[in-house]
Amino acid sequence: MAEAGTDKERELITNARCVIFDFDGPICQLFAGHPADDVAKDLVSWLDGHGLRALLTEKERKYPDPHVVLKAVNERHPRSDLVAELEERLTQQELKAVGSAQPTAYADPLIRTWRAVGCRLAVAANNSPRTVKAYLAGRGLLDCFDSHVYGRTSDLDLMKPNPDCLNRALSAMGGAPVDFLVIGDAAADREAAGRAGIPFLGYARNEEKETLLRAAGAEAVVDSLEPILRQLRAEM
Repeated sequence: MAEAGTDKERELITNARCVIFDFDGPICQLFAGHPADDVAKDLVSWLDGHGLRALLTEKERKYPDPHVVLKAVNERHPRSDLVAELEERLTQQELKAVGSAQPTAYADPLIRTWRAVGCRLAVAANNSPRTVKAYLAGRGLLDCFDSHVYGRTSDLDLMKPNPDCLNRALSAMGGAPVDFLVIGDAAADREAAGRAGIPFLGYARNEEKETLLRAAGAEAVVDSLEPILRQLRAEM
């Protein structure tokens, strides 16, 4: 797997005037101590308890990603009170997960260094903005992002791969998309960046992640944030 040593990767890092991070992956492993599959099961159980077992397919019921459950319900009852209640339940589970989240290696110093060299930073995520802000505040990183945290809204159709959260960041921060860089670890991040016209750098903590990112069209992928940090420090 490539490090930030190719011309393409160095160019992406050097040219970025504003960096938009995905949250769960590039900044931390949110569900490291409060597993995502347990959260998904909680949402399924909540639906069952409300007599809505038939709302999900068996595959959706067993899928270990709470976003799959949330999106499935939204597809069948878009922007309903049911979806709002389920989304709030997921937010509470995310907030619970913050206390045991595992920081991604080198993420904290990378964020501080990028900020120190004058780069503007944002987070654009499918997680609740309350979750992102709680985590960043706990790590002493919230000020590095000013107010630029863009997360899940009440309109779940706007979750990535829809570029809405990236477009909100672009609009608030100003500048051309080519001056920005998105760092993400999922195909949805790559697609959203492409639709917003923003350069993309993939972060893949394992070969499976890299394969999915490459298949989604990511040309530049790193398996650690350390070489990015090293490049920034060399340019200071």
